[in-house]
Amino acid sequence: MYPMSYETQLTCPVQRTIALMGDKWKILVFIALSEGARRFGQIQRVLDGVTAKVLTRQLRDLERDGFLLRTVFAEVPPRVEYELTDLGRSFLPIVQQLKDWSATHADELMARHELISA
Repeated sequence: MYPMSYETQLTCPVQRTIALMGDKWKILVFIALSEGARRFGQIQRVLDGVTAKVLTRQLRDLERDGFLLRTVFAEVPPRVEYELTDLGRSFLPIVQQLKDWSATHADELMARHELISA
C-alpha cells in the first residue's frame, strides 16, 4: 500500500475533522462554551494555562470554521462574547463522550504513561 499525501488524507471526512479539531485547546474551548456564551477572559480563566495569543488563534480558527459566533457589543469599552453556533452545538455530544471516556479511564491511562516513562 502506498502512503497517502496530506491532500489525499484531507479528502476523508474523519481526517478533515481531526485536522480541524486536533489542537488540545479547541476541544477545551467547546467544553468552556458548552453552557453558553462567554467573554475572552472567562474562557481564558477556564482554560488554565492557555496564553492569550494561543486562545485568540484558537477562537479565530473555530469562528472561521463555523463552530463559534463572535459578537461585538457597541459599548464602551467594547464587549465581545463567544458562543457555539448550531454546528458547534452539534459537536457537543461527541465532546461530552470524549470527556466522559477520559474521566472513566484517566487513572488507567496515567498509570500506563507513568510505567512507560519510568
